[in-house]
Amino acid sequence: MSSRSVLMTAQDIDRALQRMALQIMEANRDVDRLALIGIHTGGVFLAERLKQIISLQEHRQVEVGCLDITLYRDDWSQISQLPIVKTTDIPFAVQGWTLILVDDVLYSGRTVRAALDAIMDLGRPCSIQLAVLVNRKCGRELPIQANYAGMDVLESHNEHVDVLLKEKAGCDEVILESAAE
Repeated sequence: MSSRSVLMTAQDIDRALQRMALQIMEANRDVDRLALIGIHTGGVFLAERLKQIISLQEHRQVEVGCLDITLYRDDWSQISQLPIVKTTDIPFAVQGWTLILVDDVLYSGRTVRAALDAIMDLGRPCSIQLAVLVNRKCGRELPIQANYAGMDVLESHNEHVDVLLKEKAGCDEVILESAAE
């Protein structure tokens, strides 16, 4: 029998994004050359939300883009012979910018590694930082860590974190599902 528990409610997610946006602004005082890049799918929605918060606080628009890493994954052929490739839309040259890569969950680090490869194909940013809503502490396969995290989760390998966002799922919630052993 599996079990489900709510790790974050909509209010928790909003609070975490507010905190993350403040941390990003504190660490990057010059937002003129700061851009957010969301990794499909959940990271795109979160990048847009962070953009709204930062733009409101700083009284200027922050650049935002979206990145599809499907064909940069080292396991794409194992996932599907016909991968679904989404849109990469980065409407600015990345050269010389400070980029905040945004994703919903950091687990093994492989998605972030693929995103780094994809960004480097577009140019050389000044720096790349990582913001994630949920930082899973177990299961990291690569030496990658988040600069900004909404929540750290220390779970076992038989548990799964599911991030539901209103833009796609109709509600905001982070769920921890435990499979029966």
